Amino acid sequence: MLSIISEWPGGNHVGPLRLSFACGNYDRMAALRTGDVTVEGVHLNYIAIDSPREIFDRMGSRQEFDVSEFSASEFISRLARGERSLVAIPVFPSRVFRHSHIYINRHSGIKTPKDLEHRRMGVALYTQTAAVWIRGHLMHQYGVDLSAIRWVEGAVEKTGHHGNPSAPPLLEPAQLERNNSGASLSELLAKGEIDALAGARHLHAHPDVVPIFPDAGAVERAFYAETRIFPIMHLVAIRRDRYEQNPWIAGSLYKAFVEAKQLALIRLYRRGAHFYMLPWIQEAVREIEELFAGDPWPYGVEANRPTLEGAGAIYGRAASHRAASADRGSVRSACGGRRIAHRRAVRLLTGSLELTGGKEIAQLPIGLLRRLL
Repeated sequence: MLSIISEWPGGNHVGPLRLSFACGNYDRMAALRTGDVTVEGVHLNYIAIDSPREIFDRMGSRQEFDVSEFSASEFISRLARGERSLVAIPVFPSRVFRHSHIYINRHSGIKTPKDLEHRRMGVALYTQTAAVWIRGHLMHQYGVDLSAIRWVEGAVEKTGHHGNPSAPPLLEPAQLERNNSGASLSELLAKGEIDALAGARHLHAHPDVVPIFPDAGAVERAFYAETRIFPIMHLVAIRRDRYEQNPWIAGSLYKAFVEAKQLALIRLYRRGAHFYMLPWIQEAVREIEELFAGDPWPYGVEANRPTLEGAGAIYGRAASHRAASADRGSVRSACGGRRIAHRRAVRLLTGSLELTGGKEIAQLPIGLLRRLL
């Protein structure tokens, strides 16, 4: 059990509050792991786990950690169904542009995203954040009818399933099947048994597997320049019982995350001997300056408003398809069986998700973002 501490670490307390924090080994978190940055009033036990899926499953189903990196899509879906065991703060450990993660079999005949219709497309988890963003790109940028794609769900680099997520039922029908072939999705793609794959990671090189966009980097840069959206994959979640016992921890954690990221940026911009094994790092830094005004990884609400609000407007119902496969059994709607009209959804879902990183970032409007699920 945790010691009960007063409302702020400066008050009467036994000692620093001990909190466990599970997260990947990111440069923006390194100072917290090494102890170069400390959390005011907290003794933080940084548990480095390089498998996000493991963190999500352990936090989502058993709440094994006090604080953790957590899937943005799974957090929002839990909130949408009234499950409020976690509190989020606007810290985003993982962000990834996703156009470059759409792969096709070279011999499939697919030339453009529209050609994905009436094809079989692999995906690790239909509800994972990466898949939500990719479906959003396909639907809204390229006019792809998502209901015309047959989705094959399973692990990408090994056989079987991808983790044990706690995602809710989907809202609208989708052609969805489980991969029970005994081969991984990447193997099926290489053999032409599926036509395409929406990945969370880049695939290992194979002569018969290519990105659907030959110059995906240019596509992603153009997308950001037009929309100012840098897709958020993961946020930081706190167990609600820990937060309600000691609500000051959210502000202390947020400040420490910001400080740790600032140290990472200082190292990134360092001239002379580099911290990173990137021979042309200065070119990357110059691009960061030009595209992102020096900070490619902003925290807080205001700095991320184009992404947080634009997500719903751009991606609409991309994650709302209900599984129609017999493998999923009976399907219940996360909205009580009601289908909400496209525009009305914005009005009905314009609530606010409490983010407790300080007064200036206290409320995150999620009306549009929540339409992702």
